[in-house]
Amino acid sequence: MQHRGGSGAPIHCTPVRVDQVIPSLASRDAIGVHTMNLRDGLRAVGIDSDIFYGSFTPDVQHEGRSVTELGRAARDRWLLYQSSIGSPVYDTFAARSEPKLVNYHNITPAHLLREWEPNVGYEVALGRTQLARLAPQSRLAVADSAFNESELQALGYDSTAVVPLLIDMHRKSDDADPILAADLARRKESSGGADLLFVGKISPHKAPHDLVKMLAVLRRLYDPSARLHLVGSPLGETYEPALRCFISELGLDDAVNLAGSVSGAELEAYLQAADVFVCASDHEGFCVPLAEAMGHGIPIVAYGVTAVPETVGDAGLLLPDKAPLPFAAAVGRVLSDKALGHYLADVGRARANAFDLPASQQRFVKLVQGTIGSS
Repeated sequence: MQHRGGSGAPIHCTPVRVDQVIPSLASRDAIGVHTMNLRDGLRAVGIDSDIFYGSFTPDVQHEGRSVTELGRAARDRWLLYQSSIGSPVYDTFAARSEPKLVNYHNITPAHLLREWEPNVGYEVALGRTQLARLAPQSRLAVADSAFNESELQALGYDSTAVVPLLIDMHRKSDDADPILAADLARRKESSGGADLLFVGKISPHKAPHDLVKMLAVLRRLYDPSARLHLVGSPLGETYEPALRCFISELGLDDAVNLAGSVSGAELEAYLQAADVFVCASDHEGFCVPLAEAMGHGIPIVAYGVTAVPETVGDAGLLLPDKAPLPFAAAVGRVLSDKALGHYLADVGRARANAFDLPASQQRFVKLVQGTIGSS
């Protein structure tokens, strides 16, 4: 990096670098994709940046290095922590002497998980404690929603900003899986009925059990052939078996599809087949699947709490109560009122533009530049 003095002669400056530290880097994880996009944005403006992780999925191992390789503290290096869970990686980060930045993606309150998954409850409680301890060290903390920013401010973070997740909400992960797409189309053609979709962890705080309750009412009153697809990996080992038993007790084994973790092509097939995206989650800091549903033009019906109203805007029907009857009535209305469905789809596509990846990437990089330039 060079600057020119008054005489026009170049003055050589030591480059400033901003390295990211993340507990776990995974390719099919929103925070992992965000982290790699942030690195690319920093590099594009001449800021050296690498990723240091505590763990990784094999397909992205080459995208970073172990946190144990951070080496000695460097005078012209900043460190940015990606905060979303409690982790021993925090201890390494907090002990460093370099100036620090924080990127906060929300941490689920422990009480929503502790009874089902005590170990995960401990991890999230630890994560919130670690986040609070970083406040005095942070020069800038960036949240991906105003809801998350309010949590940072309550913890004593002085300098905060909001930038959406650095993910392309419009991009298809892959072309739709042809076999799954054909199977979904064949079932709709043979038995009729709407396809409802939820994407996210199969976890108690995401409340897919409330979606199952809603489906039971929807099939009884509005659409007897409606189906619900729950796409996502289970959290822990106790909740999903209980959910399966609940589905069976309600006689909905043939109507609820617990798809598990799917490929990008399979997810695209589910998104293209969906008539309504439904969400009953009790806590969201942003909720990428909602934004992706909007980018695909899928009407949304969701429980309107935490960051969900901020993310969805006017692109869905947001409910103050997720009791089965009003929830089913809202879904039934979207299914029966084609004009409403088309309106929500159109508004959703436009709303997804608010999360434009290049614009968000540029804003995040400028915030970092402004912070490290004023140090």
